[in-house]
Amino acid sequence: MSDVAEHTGRRARGGGGAARRAERTAVSVETAKYIERNIPHYEVLTEEALQTIEANAETILAEIGVNFVDNPAALDRWRSVGAEVEGERVRIPRGLAQQLCATAPSEYVQHARNPARSVRIGGNSMVLAPVYGPPFVRDAEGGRRYATMADFEKFVKLAYMSKWLHHSGGTVCEPTDVPVNKRHLDMLLAHMVYSDKPFMGSVTEPSRAQDSIEMCEILFGKEFVQDNTVMTSLININSPLTFDSVMMGALEIFAANNQASIISPFIVGGAMAPVSVAGTLTQVLAEVLAGVAYSQIVRPGSPAIFGAFVTSIDMNSGAPTFGTPEAAHITYGAGQLARRLGLPYRSAGSFCGSKLPDAQAAYETSNSLQMGLLSGVNFMLHSCGWLEGGLVASFEKFVMDADQLGTLHHFAKGVDLSENGQAMGAIEEVGPGGHYLGCAHTQANFKAAFWRSDLLDYKPFETWDEEGGRDTQALASVRVKKLIDTYQQPALDPEIEARLRAYVAEKKASMPDAFT
Repeated sequence: MSDVAEHTGRRARGGGGAARRAERTAVSVETAKYIERNIPHYEVLTEEALQTIEANAETILAEIGVNFVDNPAALDRWRSVGAEVEGERVRIPRGLAQQLCATAPSEYVQHARNPARSVRIGGNSMVLAPVYGPPFVRDAEGGRRYATMADFEKFVKLAYMSKWLHHSGGTVCEPTDVPVNKRHLDMLLAHMVYSDKPFMGSVTEPSRAQDSIEMCEILFGKEFVQDNTVMTSLININSPLTFDSVMMGALEIFAANNQASIISPFIVGGAMAPVSVAGTLTQVLAEVLAGVAYSQIVRPGSPAIFGAFVTSIDMNSGAPTFGTPEAAHITYGAGQLARRLGLPYRSAGSFCGSKLPDAQAAYETSNSLQMGLLSGVNFMLHSCGWLEGGLVASFEKFVMDADQLGTLHHFAKGVDLSENGQAMGAIEEVGPGGHYLGCAHTQANFKAAFWRSDLLDYKPFETWDEEGGRDTQALASVRVKKLIDTYQQPALDPEIEARLRAYVAEKKASMPDAFT
């Protein structure tokens, strides 16, 4: 029995009568299957260039080393596999990191509570998840403001309602009206209750990663969590070459419990990495090798993703820039390096530096999304909603980006060369000087032949003008409202929901509020 089928059977047997009745009456929201690529990767590095970068990365690990800060247990683990440890500096002999990385799976299934929405990460697949981490939100009515828990829940509902998103994400925005030490509980609960798509766990403190595991054990069952992956979470490296105890503590919890971690250097070229493409790729590779290798020391076979968050810096203002050719070169090159290691790849997103969902946002986002597809990204975090360099999650841009993700699905299909795709019968039927609107081939294929936006305006000028001459942001505001107005909560066993809410209430009551 397949993993997905086993999960389906277990959930069906475990649900109560009320849950089964809810499932029968629930409105099904259409979600496209994760992307399965039928197009080649775009590669910018030659074999010689790849070998040079790999050799230089090994030199960094063996001679310069990486720091594991405030984590004596990590230092002991590295000593146990033959690394040289001096203070907090770890030097990894040539070849050891790659040898350790070999036990990480090249593909894995992340299970959703609705088995039909489980995703495969790695290989030729591409999974799309929303923006992660902004402390601010923006919409056309309220402008820019600090995010709240109500905003967070609204984003979770939008992600659930969005056809082209496969994943609910993690910290879609940072709800600042809830204490720092408790908000992860409310965010996890929202993902589990308001959506049935896959989601991410908390990484802001090791105990919060443990809470994530325990809540998943309530949702999926303890044995199922240990045997299967139900979370894919983001572990950032403090570039350059530093692994802090908070992120590594969370990684240790996830790896020990068979949950996936994205090992992702946080690179702003010229600040946290060299200004050159080759230099940045070398540092990224060294950091990923060390991070993935460490996850395999904790638990061989635990899922890990090669991550690369890369942007350059504006040398006049110091602000990060997005959608640039340098970032594209690094993203394409990192994809090649990830494939050579046999690891799933995370990069790209709806990146932009604009303050509004305007032309700058659209240009930069379009560059980044297409770059992600062509580079072979398997897990795209930040695929919709990103604004102002990641400081803001925008409701309008969320639905604008989510709509455009449909183009990635269709582009990735490649060119249909079946008999139907060749359309020779249609060409013969129409002949010289005719038209194809009424021919049998068009009638049979018109519904699915072309991707169609659910947002953009293609009406004649007169109709558009009569309807108020709305720009894209105005159209997006209408779509946000429509999606939220038609949202219906996906069915969840009432007993499981009650246990989740009791867990959250008990955990929150056990500690005083902390806002720092």
